[in-house]
Amino acid sequence: MLKNNRANSTEWAIENGWLTDVEIQPSSHFEPRDKNESISLLVVHNISLPPGQFGGNYISDFFLGHLKPTADPYFESIYKMRVSAHCLIKRNGDIVQYVSFNDKAWHAGVSRYQDRDKCNDFSIGIELEGTDDIPYTKEQYQQLSQLSRALIAAYPALQNNIVGHCDIAPGRKTDPGISFDWQCYRALLAENG
Repeated sequence: MLKNNRANSTEWAIENGWLTDVEIQPSSHFEPRDKNESISLLVVHNISLPPGQFGGNYISDFFLGHLKPTADPYFESIYKMRVSAHCLIKRNGDIVQYVSFNDKAWHAGVSRYQDRDKCNDFSIGIELEGTDDIPYTKEQYQQLSQLSRALIAAYPALQNNIVGHCDIAPGRKTDPGISFDWQCYRALLAENG
């Protein structure tokens, strides 16, 4: 389902776990959250497919389980993986949502935060189209901060629990990497608040 993507929006609406006015591509790579589990962690990731290349539909194909192993030699090693994120923020700021925030996306893998394992159980995963060492775009920072504000409004426990994938899977993951400007993101988050 394709909706108009508001790249310059100052406010996002969330209805039944879904953003309004963004591209929705429902993934089957999710599971229901335990109804007694509160959403209390926002995890920032990065992804590019093939690695270091931007644009195209390969990331969506990957999260939807449609990645063709013959499209790039790298895909032969990942096309059978069943992973997803709640949202992807592309280089131009467009957002694609794959999994309802009320459900568990499969983004964190083996992970731990504040003495709790299995971060997928209580987190929301946002992917930025990027790499550890290529700067992210101003549109991505703007959209991430606006999306974060909407998520915090809907799930207040996220307020003080925003981390990188590297923070919950140290030694295993490095994203969003040294190129992610946490100071810029937090300043925009405060400014939009």
